[in-house]
Amino acid sequence: MSTTGLTHETVLLVEAVEGLAIYPAGVYLDATFGRGGHSAAILAKLDAQGRLYATDRDARAEATAETLAAQDSRLQFKHAAFSEAADWLAGLGLQGKVDGVLFDLGVSSPQIDEAARGFSFQQNGPLDMRMNQQAGETAAEWLAQAEETDIANVLYELGDEKFSRRIARRIVETRDAHPLLTTFDLVRCIVEATPRQDPRKHPATRSFQAIRLHINRELDEITRALAQVVDLLAIGGRLVVISFHSLEDRIVKNFMRDESTTDKDFFGQPVGTARLRRVGGSLRASAAEIARNPRSRSAIMRIAERVA
Repeated sequence: MSTTGLTHETVLLVEAVEGLAIYPAGVYLDATFGRGGHSAAILAKLDAQGRLYATDRDARAEATAETLAAQDSRLQFKHAAFSEAADWLAGLGLQGKVDGVLFDLGVSSPQIDEAARGFSFQQNGPLDMRMNQQAGETAAEWLAQAEETDIANVLYELGDEKFSRRIARRIVETRDAHPLLTTFDLVRCIVEATPRQDPRKHPATRSFQAIRLHINRELDEITRALAQVVDLLAIGGRLVVISFHSLEDRIVKNFMRDESTTDKDFFGQPVGTARLRRVGGSLRASAAEIARNPRSRSAIMRIAERVA
């Protein structure tokens, strides 16, 4: 159970809150509110002067956040993508004054488990896959008109799908006969086009991940958000990021590496000042957490602190 009482266990809950090094009167941002597990745990460590700001583009997250904010005036929520959070807080006069920022990337278990969202290849539902169901193109709409090569490229580049060309060809052949409207319509295409299947992994796993990342522009969102977050942090402020697959983690790892190192001149002396200091190495869920919540097994958490 999360701290909000919902049937959803927040991944790396204790570790993420500890990583923020919260002090009671601080100002914090939960850029991916989700079902509120991290936010509730942060609020529990704040005193009456502390403040928590949160964003999410999911309508269910908005409803949960509004309920929590009605009970606790220390929380302010904005329905927005996390790449918009820095501008929001800067507009509130908080540029350089935020003591900690948390990103919990990917989709939450409730989103995956809700068939109507279209994220799951194990449940039949509309082929949607949008984080924000109030805007943007659905997966069904994109697959209905995308070029075969574009579909193949997305599957390969964002899903590392080795049968990407075969799957893309099958999708196009199928949509010419009838539209792909449900998750199981897409699953059938993938299964039919996959000649060798890994018994440890459903053949649709990589393709669903890739299409979801593409529809929501998730990697672009991460890149834009991280580019703004250092200026948002106060000196000593912490950045905590939880990723769930290698593409996300690579962006985070490279960003923290680049921001925590300096160039060197001809004589090998440092030029400029690093803005971040990496705190520890990568951290993964414990065996006990993985046993309780198998989806946590792919989580990777990284922490950095603003130093300049």
